[in-house]
Amino acid sequence: MQTRTLKRLIAPSLLTLAMFAGATQAAAPLRPPQGYFAPIEKVKTGDKSEGCDATPTPYTGSLQFRSKYEGSDKARSTLNEASEKAFRDTTADITKIERATSKHVMQYMRDGRPEQLECTLNWLTAWAKADALMSKDFNHTGKSMRKWALGSLASSYVRLKFSDSQPLANHQQESQLIEAWFSKMADQVVSDWDNLPLEKTNNHSYWSAWSVMATSIATNRRDLFDWSVKEFKVGANQIDAEGFLPNELKRQQRALAYHNYALPPLAMIASFAQVNGVDLRQENNGALKRLADRVLAGVEDQDEFEEKSGKEQDMTDLEVDSKFAWLEPFCTLYTCSPDVLEKKHEMQPFKTFRLGGDLTKVFDPAYEKGKGS
Repeated sequence: MQTRTLKRLIAPSLLTLAMFAGATQAAAPLRPPQGYFAPIEKVKTGDKSEGCDATPTPYTGSLQFRSKYEGSDKARSTLNEASEKAFRDTTADITKIERATSKHVMQYMRDGRPEQLECTLNWLTAWAKADALMSKDFNHTGKSMRKWALGSLASSYVRLKFSDSQPLANHQQESQLIEAWFSKMADQVVSDWDNLPLEKTNNHSYWSAWSVMATSIATNRRDLFDWSVKEFKVGANQIDAEGFLPNELKRQQRALAYHNYALPPLAMIASFAQVNGVDLRQENNGALKRLADRVLAGVEDQDEFEEKSGKEQDMTDLEVDSKFAWLEPFCTLYTCSPDVLEKKHEMQPFKTFRLGGDLTKVFDPAYEKGKGS
């Protein structure tokens, strides 16, 4: 009798403990890969700072923009110079805040000058207060700009938020405003890009998922994290047995360039998911590695891309080292071959504002500046 009573008393306690353990596990805060915790390298003083430009005007207007491919056929691969100029002019302030935020954060993490941090936070706070980039009046190019900007800004901000130097400790009010704005923008990005038909799901969806992943880490929102993982899986399941993305093959002479362009967001999402206990490497039988191997082989020999797309490949984009920044997260997820590592070392450091700045500092901190060193 005593034993039965004891069991009745113990069982609920064990259940409570199990539930508590599960809740604790589920509530573990989201975090970025280890390199994002790096402290400021060296605190410099003196007046050698580059200063802070006037804040770009927060963009609060309609997100109806002309496409640089305006008038192109369905492959959307022929540049329209007039519409590209109109697009660049209209979106100049958006591009400026993306690029400058990345630059200021990189400088701050290197030199620790307070004015670099203040400049960044002042700009982001101004845009947050203005509810910038939140227009519900948008076209495809407009919603693309919104997700690109969110990815750039949120991923730069993650370096500040998680650095062991705790640069945001005395800036909690600004941090709350900025994170609330990122959070709201991410909700809109999810609304913009969720549940598209597969024939319309391409690199844009992967980039939107990256912007939402970066925001999920910046704001500790598990729902955003889960949506990004869901979108990654959709993308991975579009990669065929040979490592091709059918919707990027439609880009004809730019098919290889667009396959490569699909890799940075996918590799970054997989890397961020991995550190939070979600392993995406085996999705669709190792699809991410299959895509990467296909692209690297295509850079060496374009024949198969030309055969599949029906066009000679335009290699202009692929001559830019930063276009291969995805190698940094990728080579932490997989064991890269000596040949790939050699190429990576030749191209380092990888800096790209759309992924939050200097990825070599984050993923390969042992790399020393100067090629061949």
